[in-house]
Amino acid sequence: MNRTPHATLVLLTLVLPLFSGEKDWPAAATPTPKAGSFEELVIDGRPVEVFQHGVRPEWGYKQPQQDTFIVVHPKTGRKNAPLYVVLHSAGHDVVSCLKCTRTVGNHDIYRAPDDFYALYLDCRANKGDWWWGGMHVGDAGLTQRNSGSETSPAEKRVMDTIKWVLAKYAIDPNRVYLCGNSMGGSGTLGIGLRHGDVFAAIKANVPAGIEHVSHRMGFPPQSLPEHIKLPDPPVAIDYSAQNDGWSKGHDRFVKAMNNRKYALHFYWGPFGHANNHAAIEKVNDLVNSFDWLSVKKNEAYPVFANATGNGTLPWPDDLQSKSAGQINAFFRWKNLTDAKGRLELSLFLATPATVKTTFEIPEEASTDVSLRRIQNTQFAPGAAFKWAFGTAHGEGKTDANGLVTIPGLKITAEPTTLLVSQ
Repeated sequence: MNRTPHATLVLLTLVLPLFSGEKDWPAAATPTPKAGSFEELVIDGRPVEVFQHGVRPEWGYKQPQQDTFIVVHPKTGRKNAPLYVVLHSAGHDVVSCLKCTRTVGNHDIYRAPDDFYALYLDCRANKGDWWWGGMHVGDAGLTQRNSGSETSPAEKRVMDTIKWVLAKYAIDPNRVYLCGNSMGGSGTLGIGLRHGDVFAAIKANVPAGIEHVSHRMGFPPQSLPEHIKLPDPPVAIDYSAQNDGWSKGHDRFVKAMNNRKYALHFYWGPFGHANNHAAIEKVNDLVNSFDWLSVKKNEAYPVFANATGNGTLPWPDDLQSKSAGQINAFFRWKNLTDAKGRLELSLFLATPATVKTTFEIPEEASTDVSLRRIQNTQFAPGAAFKWAFGTAHGEGKTDANGLVTIPGLKITAEPTTLLVSQ
C-alpha cells in the first residue's frame, strides 16, 4: 500500500483486547476497511490512519476495553513535523471530533494546521473513561472516587499513545501540543500540565472544570506527595467564560498558577460554553493572539507573575459581569542565548501593530519574571545568580526548587535583553 504523504490513506489497525507487551500495541495494519467505516474521515485530502487497540496491563484498567485513535498526516509531506494532539468534548467521540474539522466554526480548537501531524484520541467508547475522571464539582458521586494525585488509566493510555505516535512518525519531539474543548479542555489542563517533558504548550477551550488539574498538580487545597517531582510545565493558554457554569473555580486556578510561577495566558468574557472562535473573538479578541504553536520544549521560557496591567477576574463574585479581560496577554519574548552559565532572553510587550485588539495595550508593565526550561545551565536550590535587564542589574538566589526569579522588571514595547548568569 502506498504510504506517501500525498496519498489519501485510511488504515484500520486492530489489536487483541488484551496483550502483554509494547511490541503488540498497536498491531500491524490490516487492509483498508470497506465502505461505510472510516473512509469518510479523510479531511481535505489529508492522509488518515485509524487504529483500534485493547489495553496494556500497566494502564490499570479494571476491565478489558477497546479504544480508537486517529492519526492525520500533514497535507503535504515534510520531515520533523510538529504534532497537534486533540482531546474531544463529552458530546463527541473521536470520529465526530474529527468530522467537526470540516466546518469552520465547529469546535475550531480541533482543527490542526495543515503542516502538522494530528492525533485524535477517544474516551467515549468505554463508560467512565473520561479525560477528567469525573472530577468536576457537578459530578459529586465521582469526585471522591477519582480525587488525588495518582495517574488515571485514561491518562496513562493518552501518554503511551502519544509516545507511540512520536516513535512511529517523523515528528519533532520538541513541538508537541495538546488542546481540547470542554471536557477535553479539562483533560488538557489536568493531563498537559503534568507532562512538561512531552508538551511544549497546551491550549484549553472553555475547560469543563479545574478540579482535575487542581488534583493532578496539587493546587490548594490539595498538595503533592513529596516523592512526586514535576518537570517544568508547558506554557498554558486558557479561555473561559464567567457565564459558563463549567468555569467555576477559575479564580483558584489562576492564583495557583501565579503562585507556582507557571506560565499562563488567560482570557475571559461572557461568551458562554462556546467553541466557535469567530463568535468568541467578538467578545474577547485575544483568545488567538498568542502564537502558542511556536513554543518549543527545548527552549527556555519566561513566566510572568504578579503583573500590572492584568484585568480583574470576575470569579467568584461577579459572574454577571459583561466585561472581557486577560492575564499576561501582552507579554512576549525571544530566545537569544542559552549557553552553559549564561541565558539571554529578549522581553517586550505586544503593540497595536502586532496585536489587533479592542483592548488597550499598556505601554509598560511591571512583573516578576521566572525562567523555566533552561537548557544548558543547572541552578541548584539556593544557588546565587546575577542578572541584568537594560540599565537595571542585581543578584539573587534560586528557590528551593532551583527556580530563578527576578522581581519587578519593567517591560515595555522596546525589546530588552534579560541576562542571567551564574
